[in-house]
Amino acid sequence: MNILFFSISRLLQLVPVLLGITIVAFLLLRVMPGDPATLMLGSRGTPEDIAALTSQLGLDRPLWQQYLSFLGDVARGSFGRSIAYKTEIGPLLIERLWPTLALVGLSTVIAVLMTIPLAMYTAVRRNGVVDHFVKFFFVTAMAMPPFWLGVLLVLPLAIAVPLFPVSGYGQDWLDKLHHLVLPAFIIALGTTALTIRSLRSSIIAVLGADYVDTARAKGLPESCVLWRHVFRNSLTSTISVLAVHTSWVIGGTVVIETVFGIPGLGSLLVASISARDYPMVQGLTVTFAVLVVVINLLADIAYSIVDPRVSLS
Repeated sequence: MNILFFSISRLLQLVPVLLGITIVAFLLLRVMPGDPATLMLGSRGTPEDIAALTSQLGLDRPLWQQYLSFLGDVARGSFGRSIAYKTEIGPLLIERLWPTLALVGLSTVIAVLMTIPLAMYTAVRRNGVVDHFVKFFFVTAMAMPPFWLGVLLVLPLAIAVPLFPVSGYGQDWLDKLHHLVLPAFIIALGTTALTIRSLRSSIIAVLGADYVDTARAKGLPESCVLWRHVFRNSLTSTISVLAVHTSWVIGGTVVIETVFGIPGLGSLLVASISARDYPMVQGLTVTFAVLVVVINLLADIAYSIVDPRVSLS
């Protein structure tokens, strides 16, 4: 099946998924205690003022009318107007999307660069000192909460020795990259802890395959056997683990973005929930859902590239 046709068909399957997500997000926000009008006016707001603002925001209409209005905004790509920020949601989401994508993308690259050599080395020389140390180190890193791991690394790498900024996003792209390295590395530690176990186990299983013994019997160099025959055939399960964890990371950047002051979607979500900014939270929910589906789509395409036996159909 053509990759373009497969991608279009998967994106069409996204429509009912997004519809269900919008319904759940819409209803859950409405049952939360508090309302935007009261939060915006504060303690000085009179009941008359609160009622007038509620009507102005359209929150006094029946739920089905509010939902249909929201779907109309989604269809136009605007997601409506933010209650807290008093601006169109679409441009603000795009502005906050890039820091989050840069953070997740950089963390994924770092995780892959750590996973491949360490998994290969520990699989070939399993049960050695390096193997046990790698297991201990990454399991310990995965067990630590992200905010605590962030504090532990900020103290030596940003305060004691100012190699990286403590917080912020920077100005030009080099400055932004410098600001993102430390938080991306923290996220990558958790990702690597999962992918290295998956890839190591797959490599060990493939090392015992008959075609690996045949390649060695033909006199191929060990490096060729490992990278051409073993490594490529071990990637499928690791791609699945990486895709699932990256999907989780996109929604879980809230802590890291808050700790390091990165103006991404995660920090915007926290602020919007606190302000009961219904349109903004709904727009963020749809955005996160689209990103997760796109990641899964890329993973499916990667399967067919790594293993030609995998059909896109």
